[in-house]
Amino acid sequence: MATSNQNNAPKSNERMPLGRKNYAMMLIGIAIITIGFALMAGGGEHTATEFDESIFSFRRITLAPIVVIAGFVFEIFAIMKRFPEKEQK
Repeated sequence: MATSNQNNAPKSNERMPLGRKNYAMMLIGIAIITIGFALMAGGGEHTATEFDESIFSFRRITLAPIVVIAGFVFEIFAIMKRFPEKEQK
């Protein structure tokens, strides 16, 4: 009985789960997350006897976590978004 290799051949209408635009959007999401963590950085005490109030600034307590969460939401969107296929001739 002869076996056919047609079942093992890749189908021309199959496509990759993520495209080039998805990967580009994921890199943008990683950049947004990195910016959020950079906004959280700094503001430590210089000596053990002095207290620095800058650790409670709006940027570190409110803005940075919002930016990080927005980056993660953008990452989920970048993974889930389906772009239309270009027609191959």
